[in-house]
Amino acid sequence: MSAESDVMVVAGILTLLYRITQAAVSEGPAGTATRNYVAEDRESGRWFVKAYPRGADMEAERQALALGEAARAAGVPVPAVRRTVTGDLIVSAGGLSVSVTEYVADAETAEGGLSGGRWDAVGETVGRLHRALARHPVGPPRPVAAREVCDVARAGRRLEELLARWAAVPPSPEGFAAWCAQTAQQRLAALPEVAAHLEKLPATLTAQIVHGDLASPNLLLRGEEVAAVIDFRPPGHRSAAWELGRIVLDPRTVLGRPDAWIPGLARAVGAYRAANPELAAEDLLSVPRVAAGYLACSVYPLSEPLDDPAAVTPPLEAYGRARHEAAGVLWERLDEAEEVLRDVLR
Repeated sequence: MSAESDVMVVAGILTLLYRITQAAVSEGPAGTATRNYVAEDRESGRWFVKAYPRGADMEAERQALALGEAARAAGVPVPAVRRTVTGDLIVSAGGLSVSVTEYVADAETAEGGLSGGRWDAVGETVGRLHRALARHPVGPPRPVAAREVCDVARAGRRLEELLARWAAVPPSPEGFAAWCAQTAQQRLAALPEVAAHLEKLPATLTAQIVHGDLASPNLLLRGEEVAAVIDFRPPGHRSAAWELGRIVLDPRTVLGRPDAWIPGLARAVGAYRAANPELAAEDLLSVPRVAAGYLACSVYPLSEPLDDPAAVTPPLEAYGRARHEAAGVLWERLDEAEEVLRDVLR
């Protein structure tokens, strides 16, 4: 269907199945895999409409929306889901499958990095989120081996496979593809040193139900407050330290604020601990080491020129280079960051 006909279908779905009347529908901010729309009803209420791609796992998407509802019920700022007239989270009609949530106005994503009071606000919000989801019926928190959180052996296999693919299709000597191939080689060569760094992690870390994709595009800010946490993944156990580090040590924050990210990290961890005193201090002390290890073991986006050339845009290129550079900065200042956290966690 064309974009115009999709808008008409969305408007019809909202009227018939959501009782959102006289809906004016326009295309909204682009999603990674979804087409998004913004609708306005006759009372000037605004709604965010997500249209899922064909073949998407609708049961998993329903579970993700329900996880967000559980977090919202615990006081985490998550946009309310608008259910259909029959109580469904997602509806399929006219060739589209859509969900509808409150529209979050006057907010920006955290992609610009954290600063000022945002450190405290984000740490506190993630702490409340993790404390709430630790009680999720899928299962309580449990210890997992630290080597599973940052899996060096798996990273080595994936990098070797990627380098074999690059050898079969050599990139031109300049450009992002060449940088990806060179960086994959550098990452593979650095893995023994990465493994030595990760040996200093505790034997186990705490895994629990988490958001699952708490990256900067999925955290909306308004001034120095968190406006909304969006785009949950289905319930799954992952390291709480990994998820906290992923958002507060986003590469753009680390690189954009070279003199501020360590004290900012301390503020975020302090606010997190006040909101969620149940997570062990060992996990919180591990946040920067896990963040550095995760970046060092990741192959994203080094395979994108091979897997999905259309996805290679200037913003993706910039983000890929930032991830690689930020990993180096985190390793270089790891001792300093951990010493500051020890003071916070005493």
